[in-house]
Amino acid sequence: MINFHQNHFELFGLPPRFHLDLAQLEQAYRGIQSQVHPDRFVHASDAERRASMQSETQVNEAYRTLKNPLARARYLLALQCVDVGNESNTAMPAGFLLEQMRWRESVEEAANQPEALAALARRLAGEMQDHYAELERRLDSDGDFALAAESVRKLMFLERLRVDIGDALERSDA
Repeated sequence: MINFHQNHFELFGLPPRFHLDLAQLEQAYRGIQSQVHPDRFVHASDAERRASMQSETQVNEAYRTLKNPLARARYLLALQCVDVGNESNTAMPAGFLLEQMRWRESVEEAANQPEALAALARRLAGEMQDHYAELERRLDSDGDFALAAESVRKLMFLERLRVDIGDALERSDA
């Protein structure tokens, strides 16, 4: 079984960094999954089957966390004892909040125009890519965890906006 005291990176034998080789993560996940999958423990004792299910749950949770860039960033910050504070710290730079208002207005204006919504989605994807590059630099190069936490909060706003644009696109296609 797996060691429950390992962090997610240790579990998969990966360095604790924001930038990950996703193919390496996938390969490590498949290897561990093949060792702990409950199907391998069908004829084992109840305790071994329970341990297998617990291990599989931990492996799946760790994989989902590391595969998702925003979840991975939050996890890295948690390892550094940095609370993103998204529930208690909603303070954002005024410029960023103003930009969010502009984005929201643009989505409302494009509500029934699939082409305009698709253009907004592409523009947002580019902006998010820039924010993720900044987050990677702050976490992996600079070690500036306070600014990385702010970047995570910004990306959480942008992710909600991405979902809203996707929802508006679905409604406009209906």
